[in-house]
Amino acid sequence: MSPRRVLGRIGFYTLIAVVLAFFSVPLLWLATAPFTSDPTYEVSLPDFTLANFRAILEHPYALGSLYNSLILAVGTALLVVLFAALAAYALSRVRIPGRDGLLYALLLLSSIITGTAAMVPIYQLAVELNLIDTHLGVILILTGGLLPAAIFMLKDFMDTTPKSYEESARVFGASPLQIVRHVVVPLVRPGLATIAVWAIANVWGNFLMPYLLFSSDPENQPAAVIIYTLYTEGGQANLQLLSTFGLLYSVPVVLMYLFVSKKYGFRFHGGIKR
Repeated sequence: MSPRRVLGRIGFYTLIAVVLAFFSVPLLWLATAPFTSDPTYEVSLPDFTLANFRAILEHPYALGSLYNSLILAVGTALLVVLFAALAAYALSRVRIPGRDGLLYALLLLSSIITGTAAMVPIYQLAVELNLIDTHLGVILILTGGLLPAAIFMLKDFMDTTPKSYEESARVFGASPLQIVRHVVVPLVRPGLATIAVWAIANVWGNFLMPYLLFSSDPENQPAAVIIYTLYTEGGQANLQLLSTFGLLYSVPVVLMYLFVSKKYGFRFHGGIKR
């Protein structure tokens, strides 16, 4: 092996090691700091105390915020999966003029006009509909923001499902909704799982909309907003509470990923898993 190739390989493995360290050190801190009595910004061996967890349990809004995040994430994911599945199936099977252009326009507009750009009219609309400080209002707004991309992604799964199955069900008298429920949905379950995981991850870490719509009622605020308040009276980050709450905040998403990955493996090939 030439010296040039040896140096290139050493440089490549060095770059990989640096990238791995860049991502692994914060995770290592998150795993050790909650069990340290006096955590700092440095990674150190913990003394395995549970005082930080007792402190976070005594926080008036910490555990409730995790429950609120669960409500928002699951509620939004259910609506996104339901509406995206129906819309994607209709757009996949019905030939209408400008169908592809409509899909790309929805995706483009949803990318350009984000929640940040439209937060003033969205807030005004929520006020007019009495949806301020309600879980329903946040769920509906987040669902509307995620639907265009969800429809665009799920349509690819619908396009690859064999139409012969639907034709056979139609011969036996199945209605369109029965075909979707009993024929199409079982074939595109990996796609539905993808959309559900994607929606939950987006809602779980969303800060802006819950912060705006729950500004006057901290009891309804999700964990993404409550974690912003874990500071001392002097304005410094309370590392004991912040690290512990961050660990608790991360566990549900990790468990969801492991469950879906084990069930489906994220080896998706269109609408049918091979």
